[in-house]
Amino acid sequence: MSWGIYLLPVLTILIWAINIVVTRYAVDFIAPISISFYRWLIAWLVLTPFLFFKVVRQWHDIKPLLGQLAILGLLGMVCYQGLAYSAAHFTTATNMGIINGCLPVFSILFSVFFLKIIPSRLAVVGTILSIFGLIYLITQGNFQQLLNGQHLKGDLLMILAIGLYAFYGIFLQRWKIKLALPLMLYLQICFAVVFHVPLLMYTGLDALNSQNIWSVLYAALLPSIVAPFVWMICIQKLGSNSTSIYMNLIPVFTAIIAWVFLGESWTVYHTIGGIMVLLGVFLAQRR
Repeated sequence: MSWGIYLLPVLTILIWAINIVVTRYAVDFIAPISISFYRWLIAWLVLTPFLFFKVVRQWHDIKPLLGQLAILGLLGMVCYQGLAYSAAHFTTATNMGIINGCLPVFSILFSVFFLKIIPSRLAVVGTILSIFGLIYLITQGNFQQLLNGQHLKGDLLMILAIGLYAFYGIFLQRWKIKLALPLMLYLQICFAVVFHVPLLMYTGLDALNSQNIWSVLYAALLPSIVAPFVWMICIQKLGSNSTSIYMNLIPVFTAIIAWVFLGESWTVYHTIGGIMVLLGVFLAQRR
């Protein structure tokens, strides 16, 4: 196997880490629901010429799966992304990156209750360690701030977003939908666009302008289309377990990019909380 394949997951993680920083930047210029809608609308417009007629040809097989695909689109693209954009109003990109790195731990935790998968002892230790790391991070090392921390609201919204995305993975694993991955991604995007419509009728839609257009285009093209396809290739070539280890790089990349472009500082509580989270994730993914 060519060594170049090992660079692909790094590239994917870099795209997602940049998107976290872009998210934090963009919320000052466009409402969360608006950037989320534009993101999936543009992704839908780009993919439709390539995948629409495949949907028509396979409609007989797709029709019974519409309910499951709707739930996946709601959790993975509407709830997760919408909450992440909302969280960016109240917390830092660095905190968002560290919390995002806890996704494997949430997946393991929920798998116990919903898939009846018994974790190893290391997974249990890792899960507990990551949870304490998260608490240390959002309280900035002072547990008395648990109810009034500066970034508490944003951090809790991000934790909720990650929790819902973990459910996305649980349902994906339980249902084992037998569709080509690009087609399944496209159908979820279709539902995501539809689900945004009633929300926009309530909140309104911000106009695109010179301050937010590039953030929207980046989110629509690279994290929404390029990164998922590259990630699928990585899973096929390296396996899901080996590929998921690269998720540990998200907090590192996000912190560096946020420091360079947003001027966010890296503090002692980031170091201690981040190490606890990363070590916990590493232990949780060990066999």
